[in-house]
Amino acid sequence: IALCKFSNQPESQQFVVVGVAKDYQLNPRQVGGGSLYTYRLNADCTNMELVHKTSLDEVPTAICSFQGRLLVGVGRMLRLYDMGKKKMLRKCENKHIPNMIVNIQAVGQRVYVSDVQESVYFVRYKRQENQLIIFADDTHPRWITATTVLDYGTIATADKFGNIAIIRLPSSVSDDVDEDPTGNKALWDRGLLNGASQKAGIISNFHVGEVCMSLQKATLIPGGSESLVYTTLSGTVGVLVPFTSHEDQDFFQHLEMHMRSENPPLCGRDHLSFRSYYYPVKVS
Repeated sequence: IALCKFSNQPESQQFVVVGVAKDYQLNPRQVGGGSLYTYRLNADCTNMELVHKTSLDEVPTAICSFQGRLLVGVGRMLRLYDMGKKKMLRKCENKHIPNMIVNIQAVGQRVYVSDVQESVYFVRYKRQENQLIIFADDTHPRWITATTVLDYGTIATADKFGNIAIIRLPSSVSDDVDEDPTGNKALWDRGLLNGASQKAGIISNFHVGEVCMSLQKATLIPGGSESLVYTTLSGTVGVLVPFTSHEDQDFFQHLEMHMRSENPPLCGRDHLSFRSYYYPVKVS
């Protein structure tokens, strides 16, 4: 579900777009199709009017408003829709997401697309060519459950195995790339194993131990620094706070080291190996 405005509609008019699945079966995965229901909100947001219904060949698993249009993850396809009189009009699509899109977020011309088991793909929309082009991706597979954009080149992810990771694009990465429909692009520009030619770097890895269901960047006190708030399947609400100085980082690293030695786990398992259960714990 998404609240959005369309560039070909009045500026003050808001719409609610709802994705619906038909005859959806999880195991084995089967689906009879999907639909997008578009509702018009009245001025005081107390009533909705059905505008039209758009039939799809797959389940709409993610919806995001984008520059007066609508980005929709239809199975493994990323599509850009615009408002039509009788249904949503497909403007362009990208078919290079490998499995299933579970989350879409957008900042400026960049789109951050989360795959169900292949982490995050960084996509650039080129308006003149009307193309959605993948220009970077992650180096590790991650079964994404939640994502949030921290800044233009940094995104926080949580996966189904209880890990929270911060992924950042290096400053050398350029999103001004072109698709190569002819196949004549040089081999070193294509990327390894059909992946993107540019890779994001891992800033931080942390094993929470519970499946995170949501991530949100928030300021908990007025005038305070921003924190990363997460909630888990077990009902935990946690906060990850960034250090503002190297002195604080060194102090808490040494404090954690002394706490590990003073209070070893009752089961005899090393605490550091727990925090590094799937990926080595990393804080930079």
